[in-house]
Amino acid sequence: MMRHLALACVIVLGALAAAPAAAEQLVVSLSNHRVVISSNFDGEDLVLFGTIDSTDGKPLRKKYDLVVTVTGPRHTLRTRRKERVLGIWVNVDSREFVRVPSYLAVLSNRPVTEIASPEVLRINQAGIDNFLLTQRVGPDLADTVPQDPFRAAFVRLENQQGLYQENAAGVTFLTPTVFRAAIPLPAAVPTGAYAIDVKLFADGVLVTRASSALEVVKAGFEQFVAEAARDYGLLYGLATALMALLTGWLASVVFRRD
Repeated sequence: MMRHLALACVIVLGALAAAPAAAEQLVVSLSNHRVVISSNFDGEDLVLFGTIDSTDGKPLRKKYDLVVTVTGPRHTLRTRRKERVLGIWVNVDSREFVRVPSYLAVLSNRPVTEIASPEVLRINQAGIDNFLLTQRVGPDLADTVPQDPFRAAFVRLENQQGLYQENAAGVTFLTPTVFRAAIPLPAAVPTGAYAIDVKLFADGVLVTRASSALEVVKAGFEQFVAEAARDYGLLYGLATALMALLTGWLASVVFRRD
């Protein structure tokens, strides 16, 4: 009897020792879930606030890391590589990127490479280098290594427009469990639905995650033109042609030499 009781105590103590210090959860809130683009829109910075709470009442850990990934509407693009042939620059190769984010921002409290091992980062797609950018390679769809010339060129071109960016100081811990993240939206930000994925790491391991969302829409005359071009393509084309003809006729009248 005493032997069985001692064995049970050992099992319970071992289970308690192996249990995590706390079961964490993330609570996040966005400053604005709807961004309206008008004629004078020149970009906007959104703020994501969040807290780390314990779900079982146990003390929280002393240090955490956060990676916030914001992805815009998906689209398909093609990149081309040019070479000089007989003194003329011509396209010699191309690569199609299939359903990749039109906007991609990765924000963290320190460099992503310092948060976890390369394998953990790759599994969780933490960081632009680890984010899956599907390409059409021959008949197949696959991702390539970050050093792939087409992938590197694609990311560089998107970065130049402010649409792909990674900021190792984009997340700030106000207290050990309260944080804020600044989400920059450039003037050329695409319209549509955006997803926000917040990953919490501790000791190089993903602890938990949370999500949020926002929408970017056009307003005013820009929205009217966009809807007309989308829903009434033929009428929109005819109206545009008539406006071009009218503008040309007015210019000929105004600047006519008698």
